[in-house]
Amino acid sequence: MKPKNRVFIATSIDGFIADQDGKIDWLHDIPSAEGEDMGYAQFMAASDALVMGRNTFETVLGFDIPWPYEKPVFVLSNNLKTVPEQLQDRVQIVSGPLEEVLAGIHQQGYQQLYIDGGKCIQSFLAADLIDEMILTTIPVLLGSGIPLFGELEQKLKFDCRESKVYFDSVEQRHFVRKREI
Repeated sequence: MKPKNRVFIATSIDGFIADQDGKIDWLHDIPSAEGEDMGYAQFMAASDALVMGRNTFETVLGFDIPWPYEKPVFVLSNNLKTVPEQLQDRVQIVSGPLEEVLAGIHQQGYQQLYIDGGKCIQSFLAADLIDEMILTTIPVLLGSGIPLFGELEQKLKFDCRESKVYFDSVEQRHFVRKREI
């Protein structure tokens, strides 16, 4: 199976993944129907491992819940040197050029990667290493915060393969990278 790097993330209407304080409590403003996860479980089932940035890792650690991932997690960081003892068998810290990081992850047998975290996603996009994105737009304007997208040296084209509306207010779009052959 060909390696894939995929994103599943929610944004505000104005493109932020967290508010100016780095908080994501605004995600709870959406209604939730019992059993409706907007495709997250299916996405996770098709993922071998997660790659996230240090800020996202630290945010997840701060949720005051048991570690939510059954799959291996690779944390991109040049500064973080250790992970909590209870996660040492589930979390690895990786650093270096993205192509080398990915080669190391692929050598461990992980091909279908869930890429998470603003700076991490931006780095993968800047290196043209994102194959698919599932973007869920929450109907709120934050005005400022942590943006999902950053500057790119080249434009990246995507095809919109699917668009859905949940709860009469939340839009989810599935984009696939359109590559020139």
